[in-house]
Amino acid sequence: MSQTRRASRRLALLAAGAATGALLLTACGKGETGSAGGDTKFVQGTGQITKVASGKRQTPPDLSGKSVEGKELKLSDYKGKIVVLNVWGSWCSPCRAEAPNLAKVAKDTEGKGVQFLGINTRDLDKANAKAFERNYGVTYPSFYDPSGKLILKFPKNTLSPQAIPSTLILDKDGKIAVRALKELSEKELRSALDPLIEAE
Repeated sequence: MSQTRRASRRLALLAAGAATGALLLTACGKGETGSAGGDTKFVQGTGQITKVASGKRQTPPDLSGKSVEGKELKLSDYKGKIVVLNVWGSWCSPCRAEAPNLAKVAKDTEGKGVQFLGINTRDLDKANAKAFERNYGVTYPSFYDPSGKLILKFPKNTLSPQAIPSTLILDKDGKIAVRALKELSEKELRSALDPLIEAE
């Protein structure tokens, strides 16, 4: 094979790899992807916060696995509590921006029947995830999900956490009451969470 053809082939492979990487990371930053709700009766736009009436809420898959700290973690263990499930990566700048808001609200609501959990994704080195938690005062546990397989457990055309960052809020019955496909301010998070706390 000539050097020119080899160079062309190498460029084509690099371009294909970059395209795949871009698809994996589209959700981080301003290019979050939304999805039409299909038969779920929900329509989501880019960067939207979707709130679901109590009679129409869906049950997420029962996620289980190891935490960033290496402990066993299971979503269903927190049934009976309001659960705030946040998808994040240490490499994601909107995740870094919202982390202090999540940490503050988590501390403020821990005595009100609320449990925060994270899904740390695409951090191939746990040290980066642990440093993120230390730097932003994140004291609640996170699933360690470097390949994104936990996120893929959510069925298509549902309120899945397909963006990074994204946040689901589950009611006390373990059903999805809120989904945010965006970086959350403290005010937005409290606005989504408070009605669920008050309803109980």
